[in-house]
Amino acid sequence: MKTYHQSCYGLKEIEAETIDALITDPPYGISFKGHYWDKDLPNPAIWADALRVLKPGAFGLVFSSIRLQHRLTVQLEDAGFMIKDVLLWGFLNGMPKSRDVGLEIDKSLGVKSEKVGEYKYVQGYKKDTDTTYYAGEAKAIQAPASELGKKYRGFGNGIKPAYEPIILIQKPFDGKVADNIIRHGVGGLNLEETRLPYSADDGKVGHNPHPVGRVMANILRDEEFGDGYDKFFLVPKVRQAKDAFNSHPTLKPTHLMRHLIKLLTVQGQTVLDPFMGSGSTGVAALETGRDFIGYELEEEYFRIAQRRFAAAQKEVAELS
Repeated sequence: MKTYHQSCYGLKEIEAETIDALITDPPYGISFKGHYWDKDLPNPAIWADALRVLKPGAFGLVFSSIRLQHRLTVQLEDAGFMIKDVLLWGFLNGMPKSRDVGLEIDKSLGVKSEKVGEYKYVQGYKKDTDTTYYAGEAKAIQAPASELGKKYRGFGNGIKPAYEPIILIQKPFDGKVADNIIRHGVGGLNLEETRLPYSADDGKVGHNPHPVGRVMANILRDEEFGDGYDKFFLVPKVRQAKDAFNSHPTLKPTHLMRHLIKLLTVQGQTVLDPFMGSGSTGVAALETGRDFIGYELEEEYFRIAQRRFAAAQKEVAELS
């Protein structure tokens, strides 16, 4: 494992065509919760850098936002990657990003909205307890007071997000797929290690069903939706502040990252994350027997990642 507390641009520490897979969660360019590091998409130069260090035929997975997925996809394609698919990580506990239009109308008209109650926003749960976290003091519940505001009460400017796109990319092959794998050890998706086991009440399907389970789909759910189609890999979304020492606002579940790492690699191969944040991809790499190279510019998140890596290395050592 190698980690760098510095900008990833250039990837000068890495030799050309030595990395087996790219898995990263870069800035989305949507100014999430006002964080300055998320105000823009990454400089497209990083994708050309990644293309240089990846082996021919190597796959990558790049998280994105719904709003700017199209721009990031074009940047990846312009850098020379093939766009193979888009995985959808679906979840039920997405945070609605909308405002009550009726209250906005009051504000524009200079009318003071009416206070009708109070609430405390539920932030998450303390680890291994049922105790609820609350974010800050109680906040007022307001209702429009103007006539026009009352007419548009409850209208909004957005719907509840319920998935994140993960762009599946691949560096062009060196010849045919089989020849590429022979030369470079990459070029195929590890479907065997990521098969979804049949549930107890689920009969094996198909003319020649695999004894282990189904091939994973490009939809990953965070919990059963109860719609009769729960045949997808289930990944709980991380509740912010569940682990008290980790303050990263866009923390990804290691359970999800383990699954994605297994899809793109085999044991002993190297995963690159140029935007490692608090280190979920690195932790997952350690837990699955993969090597890892990561970059993180923010000191706070880099320190958190180092702490998580030390804990993961200790746990792996104890289990071996």
